[in-house]
Amino acid sequence: MLITRLTKIAMCLVLALFCLLVAFNNISDYNANYEFVQHVLSMDTTFPGNELRSRAITNPTLWRLVYALIIIAEGVTGALFLAGAVQMTRALRAPGAAFNRAKAYAIAGGLVAFFVWFFGFMVVAGEWFDMWQSKTWNGQEAAFRFYMAVLAVLILLNQSDPDLPPEDAKRRGAP
Repeated sequence: MLITRLTKIAMCLVLALFCLLVAFNNISDYNANYEFVQHVLSMDTTFPGNELRSRAITNPTLWRLVYALIIIAEGVTGALFLAGAVQMTRALRAPGAAFNRAKAYAIAGGLVAFFVWFFGFMVVAGEWFDMWQSKTWNGQEAAFRFYMAVLAVLILLNQSDPDLPPEDAKRRGAP
C-alpha cells in the first residue's frame, strides 16, 4: 500500500531530523553535553567507593575525542536516514523489489543509531563507565527512548513491500 510506503518515508525523515538536530545542538552548544561526557568518562559522580573507577578516563583530550566521535556518529545517522528517505521517495511508486532496495540507507541509519544510543550510551557509558550510578549525569532513559523508537522503525522498514495495487500503478503511468 502506498500509505505504508509514505509512513516509512515520514518516519525516516523524522529520525533524520532528530539525529541532525542532536548533532547540530551538540556543535552549537558544545559545552552542555561536553560536560556530560566529561563526568561520565571520569566517573566522578558514581557511587562513593566504586571499585570500577580504575576504568575512568580523566584526560580532556580523550573527552573531546569521544565527544567528537559521538557528534560525528549522530550526524552520520541523520544523513543515512535522510538519504534513505530520499531513496524511498524516488522509488515510491516503483515495484516492491525496487522500493525494498531503496531502504538500505535508512536501515544503515538504524544500525548506526543503535550503535550510538544502545552500545554507546547503554553498554559503554551505562555499564563500563557506570553511568547508571549517577543521579546527575545519567542519559540512559533518554537513550532508551530513542533506540526503542529506532528499533520500532527498523521493524517497520524491514517489512517487505509488495508491488503497489493496480490503482496506484496507474497513477505512475503504467499500462
